[in-house]
Amino acid sequence: MPALVLLGAQWGDEGKGKATDLLGGSVDYVVRYQGGNNAGHTVVVGDQKYALHLLPSGILSPGCTPVIGNGVVVDPAVLLSELSGLNERGVDTSKLLLSGNAHLITPYHTTVDKVTERFLGKRKIGTTGRGIGPTYADKINRVGIRVQDLYDESILEQKVEAALDFKNQILAKLYNRRAIDAAKIVDELLGYAEQIKPFVADTTLILNNAIDEGKVVLFEGGQGTLLDVDHGTYPFVTSSNPTAGGACTGAGVGPTKINRVIGILKAYTTRVGAGPFPTELFDKDGEALRTIGGERGVTTGRDRRCGWFDAVIARYATRVNGLTDFFLTKLDVLTGWEQIPVCVAYEIDGKRVEELPYSQSDFHHAKPIYEMLPGWTEDISKAKTFSELPKNAQAYVKALEEMSGAPISAIGVGPGRDETIEINSFLS
Repeated sequence: MPALVLLGAQWGDEGKGKATDLLGGSVDYVVRYQGGNNAGHTVVVGDQKYALHLLPSGILSPGCTPVIGNGVVVDPAVLLSELSGLNERGVDTSKLLLSGNAHLITPYHTTVDKVTERFLGKRKIGTTGRGIGPTYADKINRVGIRVQDLYDESILEQKVEAALDFKNQILAKLYNRRAIDAAKIVDELLGYAEQIKPFVADTTLILNNAIDEGKVVLFEGGQGTLLDVDHGTYPFVTSSNPTAGGACTGAGVGPTKINRVIGILKAYTTRVGAGPFPTELFDKDGEALRTIGGERGVTTGRDRRCGWFDAVIARYATRVNGLTDFFLTKLDVLTGWEQIPVCVAYEIDGKRVEELPYSQSDFHHAKPIYEMLPGWTEDISKAKTFSELPKNAQAYVKALEEMSGAPISAIGVGPGRDETIEINSFLS
């Protein structure tokens, strides 16, 4: 039985939650391996809509064990609030597992995040202000607070004081903010300890044993490939590795145990936050994509920037992730256009470029080269097989598949759990 990685192949918001939930009934474990509550997944089950930020989407599937891996940064207040909200709606959250090695987002991380963005002004990155970046920075600087530290008060006090020694100097002398009381932070964190203790586990051991026993384990990335801190449009990226390699470090599972890597692609392209976006539209087509697609960030509430499908970044995602399959979402949103442009290459300094340039400056100046594909007007939301799609919709899917470099194995034709065409099983 397979271990699969499922990740965003664009800038995030591609519909990973729908894809994860679709597989949830056949999967034993769903694992978040990076990011924090800056990721947003929307899952529609029947007439119920769920917005998940920190929890793995598999938490909505009975029989599936949701796991928050060591590579995730966890705001305990957000975690408990999200669990409470699901419990109130009748969702069983008791099977959740939380890595004792996951790092905690504290109030001083969110404070630093917000004041830094304000200080940067026009140069701001466009973070969610939820403390994600500063928490990862502390992790790398080896002054982070881990979940397991909640259960040794002496160590917790030492670590919080060490982290605040420098931060309080910065807050007071650079940002003119009041210093943060370390004792208050310790007390607040200790207040969460008993509430989350039932979930804390050695998740690396559990997941490796599960794979060895033939269980199906799905690793779920947050954000998307182009937001990867190493392989994305730096510096306009997140602070972790949503790419496939991040699943290994963020869950403690070796690469030889992963069988398939599935990239989620929107039938067009969106982005939240600052940074280059070659196919971005500023006209009525862009507004139509935003309106029809309901393109508003699940976590940020910000309108998403919208543009036509970009085959260059799709090919790049295939390469850096080693993608074996694509799940194409929101094909239904494109219904009604007479012709649909697809970016097949860029023009940079008068030259045609068919691969993503490694230079930030080149990518910033890239102009899309479009190929026009015929559109369709028929309602596709009831289609259950590929052959039931209009001929032009079939041709669009096949063209995207050829341009992107990996087979499209499933197609989303609507927001609902059952509004999906499965071409090839991800679990075979």
